[in-house]
Amino acid sequence: MKKLFSIVFIAAFAITNAQETANRFFYELTFKPKQDSAKIEKVITILDITDKNRSVYQDYTIIAQDSIMKIEIEAMQKAGIMKDLSKSIKQPKISARVYKAYPSMKIQFVEKIASGFTPANIGYSEDAKFNWKILNDKQKIGEYNTQKATTEFGGRKWTAWFSSDIPFQDGPYKFSGLPGLIVKIEDADKNYSWVLQGNKKVNNYTEFSYIEELMQAKGGKVNELPRDKFEKKFNEFKKDPFATVRPMMTQEMMSKSIPGMDGTIGDMMKKQEKQYKDFFNATDNSIEPSYGKVNVGELEKVGKESDKK
Repeated sequence: MKKLFSIVFIAAFAITNAQETANRFFYELTFKPKQDSAKIEKVITILDITDKNRSVYQDYTIIAQDSIMKIEIEAMQKAGIMKDLSKSIKQPKISARVYKAYPSMKIQFVEKIASGFTPANIGYSEDAKFNWKILNDKQKIGEYNTQKATTEFGGRKWTAWFSSDIPFQDGPYKFSGLPGLIVKIEDADKNYSWVLQGNKKVNNYTEFSYIEELMQAKGGKVNELPRDKFEKKFNEFKKDPFATVRPMMTQEMMSKSIPGMDGTIGDMMKKQEKQYKDFFNATDNSIEPSYGKVNVGELEKVGKESDKK
């Protein structure tokens, strides 16, 4: 009986601690960050479709540097010497994460803000209503056989090419609902264009980068808000990223030097504040308009996503 109990216990432990795996799809995003400029930016983004009934879409820039950062940080730990790594880290161009819960495809849109010295996640949930028109046009894009579809979303007209050979009704950003994975999608004015570049299987999956894990900067549980309140709170953060930190800092703390880095804590805060503002001011050509300008019927607000794991 004891032996049977031990076997059941071990099996239960193995199940509860089973690692998540994911199919990772790499999309090159080409976009115009500024409405009044012809400048084009490119960044690799990823759509991770996991074995736990969800997908996660985000910028790949920081995650792509995980192995390099791990080597650098382990070298610092071994030597016992701090080093400013901010100059060697390539910064992302997209800050949000977009989650979809399977099979409902309900969306959770999440941004990270500061809450005092602690990163915090805020977000909103919605049901995106994509009225796809599937056409007979077919095209080979890279190695993928695709078919054409069109829709309107966020005040833009979109053309998508999907592949029924890849059995996921998903795509980059919030897009989903076609009978196959979206291989390419762009709006009529080519402000935003995603093209699938490849995929791989990821074992021991985590949506967070090595740096986020190490610095305990994952942000914790998402504080879900109605979309208008989410946008208000996030806009306040963009205007003053250190509003919640500043009252906690004394002059003595601000004047302290940081081992291994040039300058004081105050200097570091000024530098980081500038980086935040430069990042947020780099674009005014968002994929969607603000919530108050979204066409009625395109989006349906939903309650807190209970099946997001």
